[in-house]
Amino acid sequence: MSVPIPNAADPERLEAFVRDDYERCHPDDTFDDLRRRARFAKEDKGLLADWMALAETRARDEAASQPLRPAA
Repeated sequence: MSVPIPNAADPERLEAFVRDDYERCHPDDTFDDLRRRARFAKEDKGLLADWMALAETRARDEAASQPLRPAA
């Protein structure tokens, strides 16, 4: 059974899982700059897709580690 991605429709929430790591790995760049360049450069589009895939994995891992809450 797969764990759904929480708030997958909220890209800012997903980006929060990787923004700091991206900027640490690319000290002369920002995640926002990557997002802007991804609209025009296929290399940056692929790089952004890779980082967002990691963000989705981290979001799933976080959701899976949360205890289940009983329905009200």
